[in-house]
Amino acid sequence: MTIQVTDPELKARHRAMWASGDYPHMVETFLLPLGPRLVEACGVTAGQRVLDVGAGTGNSSIPAAQRGAAVTASDLTPELLDVGARRPEAAGLDLTWVPADAEDLPFADGEFDVVMSSIGVMFAPHHQAAADELVRVCRPGGTIGVLSWTPEGMIGALFAMMKAFLPPPPPGVSPPPLWGSEEHLAGLLGGRVQPGTSRRSTLEVTAFPRARDFGGHFKAHYGPTIAARANADRNGVAADLDAALDEFCDRWDLGAPGAARFEMEYLLSVGTRV
Repeated sequence: MTIQVTDPELKARHRAMWASGDYPHMVETFLLPLGPRLVEACGVTAGQRVLDVGAGTGNSSIPAAQRGAAVTASDLTPELLDVGARRPEAAGLDLTWVPADAEDLPFADGEFDVVMSSIGVMFAPHHQAAADELVRVCRPGGTIGVLSWTPEGMIGALFAMMKAFLPPPPPGVSPPPLWGSEEHLAGLLGGRVQPGTSRRSTLEVTAFPRARDFGGHFKAHYGPTIAARANADRNGVAADLDAALDEFCDRWDLGAPGAARFEMEYLLSVGTRV
């Protein structure tokens, strides 16, 4: 049974956070490979009804529609959907862009053949409510696929580092990277999804010549980092966050001088709705 959590103030803060900075620029800089990887793992085919939850600018939605599927791209932040709808590769495809809360989706039970999310639903604050909605809107025998950053990987470590510079989360809110834990994901789905593909892999990032350029990029464009730095600035510890982010980038850099290289671990899980 779906647990619906209503917290308009919290959702408004989340929308504002993801609308801040320039997340579409981050997608174009290094996140583009993730969407097609999820679509491939889900085995999307022509004629299927596909829902992309936390679709952002359509990084998974557009590749699914290019396969001939009828795709609904949903996201809490309309500004991101607006960018996705204007992407040239979206033109002429069977795509519908719908502002929607992942914890309370405006779709019927069993409406979709494939329900997927690439680094999207993991940021819904109440994990169980969001997982229940993924299951609810997928037809029995349909496919549910989720790609999430892992707690142990680079982005999981980034969130752990930023935690010290953010106010405590409201009760019931869980850290996003938990979606990248096999055990946590299995608990959320609760036997309602028959396991299929489950593998950890990495996104290699070579877009920055210097390691600390990565941190600068996140401070300029990534909503959660922008929020952490704004809070740190209000509390007089912005310099501490900057230093922590510099150290973080140096530690995770696997490249050579003048050619930084990072590996971001994610969990890709695909199963069948029971």
